[in-house]
Amino acid sequence: MPKRGRWELHPELLRERSRDGVVRVTDLEAVGIDSKTAYRKCLPGGQWRRLLPGVVQLHNHDPTTDQRATAALLYAGAGAQITGVESCRRQGMRSAQLPATHDLHLLIPHERKIRSTDFVTVERTLRLPAPTIRNEFPLAPLTRATTDVLRRLYDDEICTQVLIEAIQRGRCTPEMLLRELNNGSQRGTAIPRRLLMEWTTVRSMAEAHAKRLSSRLANPPSHWNVDVHDAAGRYVACPDGWWDDVGLAWEIDSFEFHFARGDYARTLDRNTRYAAAGIPVVQTLPSELTHNPAGVLVKLEAAHLAAKARPRPAVHLTRVA
Repeated sequence: MPKRGRWELHPELLRERSRDGVVRVTDLEAVGIDSKTAYRKCLPGGQWRRLLPGVVQLHNHDPTTDQRATAALLYAGAGAQITGVESCRRQGMRSAQLPATHDLHLLIPHERKIRSTDFVTVERTLRLPAPTIRNEFPLAPLTRATTDVLRRLYDDEICTQVLIEAIQRGRCTPEMLLRELNNGSQRGTAIPRRLLMEWTTVRSMAEAHAKRLSSRLANPPSHWNVDVHDAAGRYVACPDGWWDDVGLAWEIDSFEFHFARGDYARTLDRNTRYAAAGIPVVQTLPSELTHNPAGVLVKLEAAHLAAKARPRPAVHLTRVA
């Protein structure tokens, strides 16, 4: 009878060598399992499953998301980190516009020669960032992960929604994302670069939508982002859009767009100041700009007519933009 390996007498050794039941074949060899035995156990009907070249799972069930990620990192080796869609999801992005894929995109040091295979896309880079660690998984920072997603998108609206959510997370700004795109490969960056270059000139992506939409008005706003003061010189607000001829304000408001729910209290205070100064204000949700632009235009036209029919409030601007 052949002598049994230590792993047969002490199966806990396998678990010690694995992470969540996923292990390199070379690590199995260290406890007495030769590669032929390991791969034989991965044949159809066997006890194990081969996930990637040189990486096996110590059971034959479908791997979990974490087990697939573990297998990918073990395959790619030291210094590898998850980027793209999976990194974005693991850092809290929930946009339905993120591509529906189970494939994994990894960044590895440029000097390492590892090929893409199966569900893993490997990208060698000279610009390997310091990873963000989530549940022991090394992830490309959200700015880098988002731009790696954007380079593979070819639709304006999908790019817009992904960018909006990345910025809503509060850890990316249009400037940061644009800088990342400029510093990396230029392939696939035309759409996000165009969007970001526009957004860096406005306070929010929603305002960019609003500016485009307002060009269809008979009387578009005369100013954007101006400080309004009452007759006594007290600060009232800085509306997104402002019609100075009639003293009408337009605000693009949304819990989701702004970064914190504390903004709600500030919105209430702002609206109280508008009312005290006699300024009518039109409030629009970012979703309305996208899903009901005609309705927004009707509401603005009606508000302008109503404001024109009454005396202009005694307010003035302190900064013209």
